[in-house]
Amino acid sequence: MNHKQQEEIARFRFGVISDLVGGVHLDPGEAAGVIRNKSRQRYNIPHSDRTRISASTIRRWVRQYEQGGRKLTSLYPGLRSDRGKSRRVDEETIAALIRLRRGKPQLPVNRLLAEMVEKNWVSPGTTLYLSTAYRILKEHGLNRSPAAVQVDRRRFEAEFPNDIWQADVMHGPAVTVDGKQRKAYLIAVLDDHSRLLPHAEFMLSENLPSWLTVFRQALLSRGLPRKLYVDNGAAYRAKHLERVCASLGIALVHTPPYTPQGRGKIERFFRTVRTRFLPDFKGGSLQDLNTAFEHWLRTDYHQRPHSGTGETPFIRFARHLEIIRTAPPDLTDHFRKEARRRVAKDRTVSLEGRIYEAPTRLIGEYIRLLYHPERLERVEIIHGNGNQSQGLLVPVDLKINCRVKRKRDRDQLATEPERKPAQGKLRFGEVQ
Repeated sequence: MNHKQQEEIARFRFGVISDLVGGVHLDPGEAAGVIRNKSRQRYNIPHSDRTRISASTIRRWVRQYEQGGRKLTSLYPGLRSDRGKSRRVDEETIAALIRLRRGKPQLPVNRLLAEMVEKNWVSPGTTLYLSTAYRILKEHGLNRSPAAVQVDRRRFEAEFPNDIWQADVMHGPAVTVDGKQRKAYLIAVLDDHSRLLPHAEFMLSENLPSWLTVFRQALLSRGLPRKLYVDNGAAYRAKHLERVCASLGIALVHTPPYTPQGRGKIERFFRTVRTRFLPDFKGGSLQDLNTAFEHWLRTDYHQRPHSGTGETPFIRFARHLEIIRTAPPDLTDHFRKEARRRVAKDRTVSLEGRIYEAPTRLIGEYIRLLYHPERLERVEIIHGNGNQSQGLLVPVDLKINCRVKRKRDRDQLATEPERKPAQGKLRFGEVQ
């Protein structure tokens, strides 16, 4: 398993335990209830056929995270204890598992394995792991869940400001850009408790860079949330966003596919924008649109009592300012992109069409590069088990490298004796 896969699994594990390590104190009974509910859910676990997580595993992840200094690396998966040994399951055991599953389609897989062991249906010398059983059942189309029941949906509201942020995109009006008409997209972040907008802005695209621009400004304006509640759009599923949220201790939560009901508050805000703001906008540039929208938010929306809370969003948010987590001074560094490269023999590394030089000691090593696409002159090198910084990459200057004497050349010139020309022969440039 490579570093990229380990980090992906660690980000998933942090998402599972974020409610338990997010800074909110839970009584033992409350924590046990949260863990019990999480163990009953189904997950899309990276690089695994399993869909459930046991309560003991969740507790172990919490301990690892706390004992590891609350760092994401503490949740990296370890190597298999049976590495190098065969996990092959014989045909008789597979047939017995399939026969039992068809006879008891409602029984959980862990109960199927326990029953097989009890009835001695596992061949001697064979260990049938839970992940292997999931894979076998999936290959034979026997891993489907029973028919879904009606979902118990209930209205909810975060208890405090910045407990939950909801985010989404609304298709906006056309604006004038370089003499042409282009559609604008309203990217908005809404605080679930107060209905205040930490930041919202019209952009010319709904892609990941546009979303990160709005998200970073929201963090600078109103602090860090505990959870970010988004849909399953491409920008919100990006690994870059997962890494940003994990490094800041923010749980990234996605609504189940085709269930927009969980983001009803921000959908209601978009309806307010369409009915109370857009009808008064008479057209213009993107800057004109954002200037008018910011003025409307500040003087109208944030100062008007909300029908759901009976208070203005601004007053309701400001009532608990003492619990707000402010953004760290190095917030911009958390938004850097990451790339993995191997240092070539001439100690060069290519990134975004540019060539850099790495330290000589890293020749042949795999390194991680952290950078902003708009600031390619500052690319940080991360290497080693502790993810230590190794400084910044240096852009290659071919003219300077042409004049630099290599250490081996200097040593050779110092040890070789001075060579004298043979008798009777002229040196180049001499006149007889």
